[in-house]
Amino acid sequence: MEIDLRKVEDVIILDMTGRLTAGIGDIVLQEAMNQLVADDWKKILLNLSKVSKIDSAGIGELMASVKLARRFGCDARLLNVQGQVLRILELSQLLPLLDVYQSEEDAITSFAASAE
Repeated sequence: MEIDLRKVEDVIILDMTGRLTAGIGDIVLQEAMNQLVADDWKKILLNLSKVSKIDSAGIGELMASVKLARRFGCDARLLNVQGQVLRILELSQLLPLLDVYQSEEDAITSFAASAE
């Protein structure tokens, strides 16, 4: 799992590539989210467009990341959930608990709309 960070306006985007699975994948996400929360980023967008696989450890870390953000007054949302990752989140019935967007523009706009 690799994560590249980029900023669009006041939103930090984590472009994730690879497998969000037990071992490296879940640890990399945990470390990235801990750092972003410590750096006081309030708007975090997790881009899953290039995540090819997720397992129970990855799901656990994804949910823990969203909960961590909320606990510290941050807002974490998902972008481009597709393929196997989408199917797993649907089957586990977690999708309704998450803010998910298919368009980066819509996701960024949604942060501004929720601040009003």
